[in-house]
Amino acid sequence: MSKDTVWTRAEVESPCIQVCVVHPEERICTGCLRTIDEITRWSKMAPQERTEIMQELSTRAPRLKKRRGGRNARLKR
Repeated sequence: MSKDTVWTRAEVESPCIQVCVVHPEERICTGCLRTIDEITRWSKMAPQERTEIMQELSTRAPRLKKRRGGRNARLKR
């Protein structure tokens, strides 16, 4: 390895997109779709656990697209 070569680890990248807003009902980040626990523990997780979470994230997106009831829900209040 030459003196100009920088050593890096082959780690799973974070899915963070710098949009850190936790959905009040689903309790997942609307940016990266991780739970608060997953975000907190990310740097301490084993690569296999990170990979498993990354594979699951796409299944969480529909949870944030639920309709809240629109006009009818407001009228019932």
